[in-house]
Amino acid sequence: MEETEEQSNAQKSDFSVKKGHDEGESLRLHMVTWNVATANPPDDITSLLHLNSPKSPDLYVIGLQEVYSGPVRFMLDMTFDDQWSQLFMTTLAPRGYLKVSSIRMQGLLLLLFSKLEHVPFIKDIQATYTRTGVLHYWGNKGAVSIRLSLYGHMLCFLNCHLAAHMKYATERVDEFEYILDTQTFESDKALRVLDHRLVFWFGDLNFRIQDHGMHFVRSCINNQTYNLLWSKDQLTMMKKNEPMLQEFEEGPLDFQPTYKFDLNSDTYDSSGKKRKPAWTDRILWRLQPEGPPPAEKDEDEDPGLAEKNATQQEEVEEYPLKIRQDSYTSNMEYSISDHKPVIGLFTLQLRKMYETPLVSLQAEGDWSADIDAMVLYSPLQPFPSSAWDWIGLYKVGFTSVSDYITYTWVKDDEVSCNEELTQVYVSKEEIPVLGGDCVLCYYSSTLQCIIGISEPFKVHESKVAIEEGLVPENINGLDKTTAS
Repeated sequence: MEETEEQSNAQKSDFSVKKGHDEGESLRLHMVTWNVATANPPDDITSLLHLNSPKSPDLYVIGLQEVYSGPVRFMLDMTFDDQWSQLFMTTLAPRGYLKVSSIRMQGLLLLLFSKLEHVPFIKDIQATYTRTGVLHYWGNKGAVSIRLSLYGHMLCFLNCHLAAHMKYATERVDEFEYILDTQTFESDKALRVLDHRLVFWFGDLNFRIQDHGMHFVRSCINNQTYNLLWSKDQLTMMKKNEPMLQEFEEGPLDFQPTYKFDLNSDTYDSSGKKRKPAWTDRILWRLQPEGPPPAEKDEDEDPGLAEKNATQQEEVEEYPLKIRQDSYTSNMEYSISDHKPVIGLFTLQLRKMYETPLVSLQAEGDWSADIDAMVLYSPLQPFPSSAWDWIGLYKVGFTSVSDYITYTWVKDDEVSCNEELTQVYVSKEEIPVLGGDCVLCYYSSTLQCIIGISEPFKVHESKVAIEEGLVPENINGLDKTTAS
């Protein structure tokens, strides 16, 4: 761990030196991992998300383990957003964040939120999962992942819950390698997890503190001499003999172990089992090494592979990506679980591969439920358009792509079109009577993401509705959504 700290400091130094050059834009990333032990969400997650911080992140990535998945609740969660997702969405949406993607496998849940301004530049979004429970069939253990292209840079977020108990350190590494071997994505650019430019590996990894007795461990915690425990942390120990693990970096564990606590307290396990405290909850990252691995430099290699590697290397050099960890800590405020959440704050410095969205769109003229409306859109770059593309009308502060008030098909409802501009019709019957502040989003069916967002605009109250004395109880369900 001491070596890791030196590497971390050196990395920060390198990052600050390079920052003076044309290295692109800095984006802030807020990551959370938390084993919630089937508990219901807390009332307030302000501290967990640092909502009072003067610097707001560009992306939030939240990985949870042991979300309650009893049969009835799980079936409901498959139909509606689960309680945890709802809490994060309703908390972050008013602050200008959109849920870009999510995936759940039994108790494992992964959520990714972005500031609205970045959403049209997040593409190639895919999510998958791997079971590592009984016979690799049961999903109580395993991993869920979300991969995406952020301004052209391929990122992957891997939320894991690995085997428990002190004696299974080797099995945990085997499970991780199995996850890396089996998770694949539909992409020529990054087929597997480790093909991505940047990978975050986090979750309840379940590594324990070996050899040291309970009294010594608790004494080090009480005295905040955490460094005396680092050499016996199983993950640190396994790294010495596992080259694959050595590619992953981690900040120093300068916070007290996050497992195992009595519920609703800051007291370590006082039950008969008296489990030894451990850093089970971790956040690590891997920045793809520059240049292809030695095995791919063989003289007899496939010419196509050699060309692909050369192209990727040119891309890395032309569009650099760097990472700095700004904070790595636990949050002792929450006591609903026997684990404490762990928070990692990062700065990503990257040069954007593109800076304009694929589509520009706007509302034409004044909008209200008294007259049919028009949307104007124009492609700014070539993209695979489809008859299934649609434009959604959203209330400012919407939570996800499915949270639209109404939508219109770009082909079926097309009114006029030329090389530069297309006009699309929206029926007045679909426009909210009460009006409100709204935005338009163009959704690409082929790319399966939002590729253009309009500036906010005002939908006016219906004059006809006012004259006829309509009140919220008399208007349709879409308007009630807007009214709420």
